[in-house]
Amino acid sequence: MRKPTRREFVQAVSAWSALGPVMAVRQRQANANATRILAYVGTYSSRESQNHGQGIHILEMNPSSGALVPKEIVRSESNPSWLTFNRNRTHLYSANELADPRTGSGSVGAYAVDPATGSLTLLNIVSSEGAGPAYLSIHPAGRHALVANYGGGLVAVLPIQPDGRLASASDVKRHQGTVGPTQPSGAPTGSFAISGHDRAHAHMIEADPSGRFVLAADLGLDQILVWRFDDVKGTLTPNEPPSVAVPPGDGPRHFAFHPNGRWLYSLQEEASTVMTFDFDPSNGRVRGKQTLSTLPRGFAGTSFTSEIVLSPDARFVYIANRLHDSIAWFSIGAEGTLAWVGEEWTRGDYPRSFTIDPTGGFLFSCNQRSDAITSFRINQRSGALTFTGQYTPVGSPAQIVF
Repeated sequence: MRKPTRREFVQAVSAWSALGPVMAVRQRQANANATRILAYVGTYSSRESQNHGQGIHILEMNPSSGALVPKEIVRSESNPSWLTFNRNRTHLYSANELADPRTGSGSVGAYAVDPATGSLTLLNIVSSEGAGPAYLSIHPAGRHALVANYGGGLVAVLPIQPDGRLASASDVKRHQGTVGPTQPSGAPTGSFAISGHDRAHAHMIEADPSGRFVLAADLGLDQILVWRFDDVKGTLTPNEPPSVAVPPGDGPRHFAFHPNGRWLYSLQEEASTVMTFDFDPSNGRVRGKQTLSTLPRGFAGTSFTSEIVLSPDARFVYIANRLHDSIAWFSIGAEGTLAWVGEEWTRGDYPRSFTIDPTGGFLFSCNQRSDAITSFRINQRSGALTFTGQYTPVGSPAQIVF
């Protein structure tokens, strides 16, 4: 066999480098085709507020077409609007927004996942320690759940027992500070976006990839709080500095870490902006370096952002806009900064959140006011979304996880 020339070798390496992301996606899709993919949808289900969900809806996904087929419903009227799995997908946890009339607090439920059928068995329910739990995440070490109580303006740490059950909170922190103005600094012309500048509103809590720090977005205080986390005691200690501010009135809602743990992207609900931060994983310090609108050039009026997700290959950031009812995507540059690429109509009203499936091939939008989930095929090279034409009816969908 003839030995390849240097030029031929370089050309071959370049070809394989270009195909790398595509081959990785194809491998995920091949793995998915051999595995049953189940989706779990959290809904707004309490009848007091005229919601249409019935609890946690379980569906099966076709990895080739992205179609969702209803399988079963775990009925609940507690508004299980936010769901999260532990790392091994053996247990599912739900943040239940409906308040206990005796305490005024919401709750968090723990479920065992049947490995053969995907069915859920309720293990226990504990207090979220505050009103309106809106977000729930699992610490990377897997021993604690972290919950943000929007209505109560506080966050709590819930220990996870060896059998997956939850224990009562090991720590609770109430957000303190000055409430921001009702008029967002960075909002589009003509915007009347006002959602929570009346008091502290903890909207999201999640650890950085290393697990050393825990961040919490507070919409009312216009701050992202940073805590040092003790995984043995399950406690939070203010970092130094203890927070980073966003522009007054803009209202941080959700954020997402880049897999490298050094870049952080924050979504401002009332301003409809995305901010890029540098994050130092050695000391937890956060430094802002870019702010962009999530809406198209020339937009005027009111809109609210809702969700931010990175593509599996970490080349794109996707963001949902409510009222404008779109999902925009941005490319990630060499230094982590973002550049607008495009947007797609969600085909539904008020996209509460969205998720990319495990194959990386589809994006699913939970259109809360349209009572349906819509699916989009993802172009792996450009990040572009193409509507599949599929609507899955689910009452008041809030979030979908796989």
